[in-house]
Amino acid sequence: MPVSDGYLTFVLDQLRTAIPAVRTRRMFGGCGLYAGELFFAVISDDTLYLKVDDQTRGEYEARGMPPFQPMEGMASMNYSQLPEELLEEPEALRPWVERAIEVARRAKVKPRRRGSAKTTPAKRTAKKSKRTSARKTKSSTKKAAKKRPTGKKSAKKRPTG
Repeated sequence: MPVSDGYLTFVLDQLRTAIPAVRTRRMFGGCGLYAGELFFAVISDDTLYLKVDDQTRGEYEARGMPPFQPMEGMASMNYSQLPEELLEEPEALRPWVERAIEVARRAKVKPRRRGSAKTTPAKRTAKKSKRTSARKTKSSTKKAAKKRPTGKKSAKKRPTG
């Protein structure tokens, strides 16, 4: 997954004509590309892959572009190879990059499944206080149960006589 400095420089020069604020981050031998906080592309083995989803994947498949697979036999991630000739034509490149950024934006705001959302500190505190009060109620109920008579009358000894 190495990325040569020459290829990275070339890609960044071309992308900056479409998105001036593109930035990179080296990762796992490759390179991730960001537009602001949106992760929209990967460079691996001197090949550029843009983020895709069900709406955009067909454009890449129609051109015979393979999906990004970080390792042989590993399931494809949601990135597909950009047709190489587009890198040399800034005006043709722009809509592809803009669509990849839009895919990244949609992926970032997808609603989470119920129960899988991250818990905020306020929610954690509320849950903790609920558990604590539930424990206190439970323990006070146990103590009260110990103090109550069991309902059996103790046999008093009567004087015989």
